[in-house]
Amino acid sequence: MCGIVGVFDCSGRRDIDRAAIERMNRSQFHRGPDGDGIHLERGVALGHRRLAIIDVAAGQQPLYNEDHSVVVVFNGEIYNFQELIRELTDLGHVFRTRSDTEVIVHAWEQWGERCVERFRGMFAFGLWDRNRETLFLARDRLGVKPLFYAVLPDGMLVFGSELKALRAHGKLPTELDPHAIEEYFALGYVPEPRTIFLGTHKLPPAHTLVIRRGEAMPAPREYWDVRFTVDRQMSDEDAAEELVTRLRESVRLRMISEVPLGAFLSGGVDSSAVVAAMATQSDSPVKTCSISFADPAFDESEYARMVSERYRTSHNVEVVDSDDFSLIDQLVSLYDEPYADSSAIPTYRVCQLARKHVTVALSGDGGDESFGGYRRYRMHLNEERMRSILPLGVRRPVFGLLGSLYPKADWAPKPLRAKTTFEALARDSAEAYFHSMSILRDPMRARLFTPAFKAKLGGYRAVEVFRRHASRVGTDDPLSLIQYLDLKTYLVGDINTKVDRASMAHSLEVREPLMDHPLVEWMATLPAKFKVRDGEGKWLFKKAMEPSLPNEVLYRRKMGFAVPLSRWFRADLRERVRSSLLEGALIETGYFERSYLEHLVSAHQSGIRDYSAPLWTLLMFEGFLRQLSGESAGGVGNVIPGVPRSVAA
Repeated sequence: MCGIVGVFDCSGRRDIDRAAIERMNRSQFHRGPDGDGIHLERGVALGHRRLAIIDVAAGQQPLYNEDHSVVVVFNGEIYNFQELIRELTDLGHVFRTRSDTEVIVHAWEQWGERCVERFRGMFAFGLWDRNRETLFLARDRLGVKPLFYAVLPDGMLVFGSELKALRAHGKLPTELDPHAIEEYFALGYVPEPRTIFLGTHKLPPAHTLVIRRGEAMPAPREYWDVRFTVDRQMSDEDAAEELVTRLRESVRLRMISEVPLGAFLSGGVDSSAVVAAMATQSDSPVKTCSISFADPAFDESEYARMVSERYRTSHNVEVVDSDDFSLIDQLVSLYDEPYADSSAIPTYRVCQLARKHVTVALSGDGGDESFGGYRRYRMHLNEERMRSILPLGVRRPVFGLLGSLYPKADWAPKPLRAKTTFEALARDSAEAYFHSMSILRDPMRARLFTPAFKAKLGGYRAVEVFRRHASRVGTDDPLSLIQYLDLKTYLVGDINTKVDRASMAHSLEVREPLMDHPLVEWMATLPAKFKVRDGEGKWLFKKAMEPSLPNEVLYRRKMGFAVPLSRWFRADLRERVRSSLLEGALIETGYFERSYLEHLVSAHQSGIRDYSAPLWTLLMFEGFLRQLSGESAGGVGNVIPGVPRSVAA
């Protein structure tokens, strides 16, 4: 796991400022403290920060082919590199190292742009081919590894593993993108391909970008997509057996390492299954890492202990204070753009703990999306059965009216909280799922944004992100639709972003066996009954793991990495929330209605409503604005430096 950066003159061979590429590279020191390297020639500069995992002795980057005409900087792991080395050697290529990085160079020489189709892993890389005068950028299928890029006003292209690396160049425009702001306040993150800055992009997962000197900038090209055929016919027993076989193979590939390796163990089904698969394939006790919370309402450590004892792992546990809000300002700088998943706090802490014992950790991320584990999936399927009874033309006015009239009742028993259900029934499937995933739903954003900001949006709504992906799912199966939407949005923009930044902050490599693309492809062929059955999510996965894990772990209520935001904002962080949201940066943008901000703060702090998620989303955006302004946590001035006056006005 590493950090990469680059600068490329799209039109000519102008000299690249060495100080700029070194500054960009240095900004990502945390991603690779084991070494660095720079490639510099007229019109091209590549930089690399190394976290040594494979071929520790000889795997330095940038890495070249035999005549130095092809050079690559690479972040990630190619898990089938040994197989590819054998294949490419048989084709006449000569390897000087045992690293997976060199596979990329020779695979490019052999297969060109289609080389990525041969890679099984998580990766983002930039490759320069001098003979073809071509820069080739690529990102893995499920977006585990990030890659940002932008074309500067002077025609130079810059790219890097983190947005801060592009800003370190010194010439990146930082005008905020109104559409990105709309998407952020709906979803809590800025989904691909946007970033918070106009003209700066994330390369989408499963895409490549080929820039040939002197030619117009092309659009990224997609090289893979998951297809939900849901047509595979198997018995329950055969499906369970094959799932276990595929899981063990995926875990085995990710256990290849020359440095200490272990696993996160939360006590949930996914991480427990990964640890079980590791233990059956390891000659020594698996190193496992868990955090426990002082507040029992958030603590899962007892379930992690059960799994640890069963497999005799070398288990490391640390207690985290439930009031661990000291990280708030640090999170802002870690994520570079607004990011509002508060579970980033415990994720940061468990990565911090793991790095004390290992350099590589396997995680259970991605299981809910493929296996059908989220509670919201079962709720959506129940709503979908109701939607199928009446056409949208009838549902929209009837349930839309009921949704608008029915009071919001956070305090009431769940059966009486019908407002959200009525609102969902008034929508089509994609819009309903977007509604359920939104932090500030459409009516809230309508009240939050000022008329001036709405004019900048020009009618744009964040639901278009879901509509764009829904148009490509290729199936009428309702569960497949929302799984596909999550694979394209939530998994990439929220989960993978959270884990990448939190782990790299501690120079820790995290590998995700449940995101192995052959496993994801296979799960997409299974009918919905293997995922949700009799009201149970992850039905097949849990059945397959029954011989390996206690029922107390498999069939307990899912908890997740939650933090007590609601209490924080009414107690310890009460004054900070009020001052941050009602004074300074947020108000100065002219984007937010002060009266609605006051309503959110007052209603939450009085106990009338639980607005903790919207308040956290606003708090993270305010912190981003402060970071952008270069001011300290103590406050901001009348102008936000780095934000155009048209934005700050």
